Amino acid sequence: MSETTATSLGLPAAPTGNAAPRALPERVYDAYLFDLDGTIYLGEELLPGALQLLAHLRETKRRVVFLSNNPTLDRAMYVSKLTKLGIQVAPEEVVNSVVSMVAWLSREHPGKTVYPIAEQPLITALRDAGIPTSSNPDEIEIVLASYDRGFDYSKLQIAFDALWKRDAILVATNLDRYCPFPGGRGEPDAAAIVAAIEACTGVSCVANAGKPSVIMLETVMATLGLRPEQCLMTGDRLYTDVKMAVDARMDSALVLTGDADLDSVARTAAADQPTYILDRVDHVISAAVRHQLGWSDVTTESLAVGHRSA
Repeated sequence: MSETTATSLGLPAAPTGNAAPRALPERVYDAYLFDLDGTIYLGEELLPGALQLLAHLRETKRRVVFLSNNPTLDRAMYVSKLTKLGIQVAPEEVVNSVVSMVAWLSREHPGKTVYPIAEQPLITALRDAGIPTSSNPDEIEIVLASYDRGFDYSKLQIAFDALWKRDAILVATNLDRYCPFPGGRGEPDAAAIVAAIEACTGVSCVANAGKPSVIMLETVMATLGLRPEQCLMTGDRLYTDVKMAVDARMDSALVLTGDADLDSVARTAAADQPTYILDRVDHVISAAVRHQLGWSDVTTESLAVGHRSA
């Protein structure tokens, strides 16, 4: 198995040291990468400034890609949700952990038999990509752990048998501890399933296709055909969105409409801090341009949202 690293993307080996908390973007990027939940929308509601920002980026011919670690939706589902919220998007502009995992398996482990502990969108994507799957431990070569709300003891047993008896490997779509919901609620995510498998087998997960893994970034860069320094990654989580950008030497913007707050930034090492910290997503556009466009921070397009606890 080839190792995917920042070097394999042609990235510099040393950090640029450009972290500047509370700085605001002044430059214009060729492409804008956005996390979704907590950045563009929260639950079923757009966050302030998102609609006008995306319309402006389209008008100025900037590339846009939406990223998500959520493997319970496929590209068509994301397109449908964003369209209902008034955002026009093409399927290829959505990269989630289903897309990046299928691309990685096809590239790094062609023909290997996978046992997906997953919900239907990932199972369907594996089938459509021609990746063989099985629940027979004697056939399984890769145990794929994902966000699976149907996870039970029988699935754990199959994973245990495949990893215990055979030279199988454990991989994951994402390593999020929980999936956040509006109002500060949430539910266990893929990291809980990975932990259960690791705990009983002693086997460690060897690859993660979600943020902050460079595997997802490789998928995005292949979609864009650009270099990381031409792009800005914007999201609400320090340990996924910002971490991925930092590792790629890509500029990042942390929005305070989701998981993170200023206290969590203060607790983060300087080398891992975002390039910019924004109160809302449309502040990725400079204040001068926003003023010229007549944008106001008082909008009626969506709800006002408080910070979620990490």
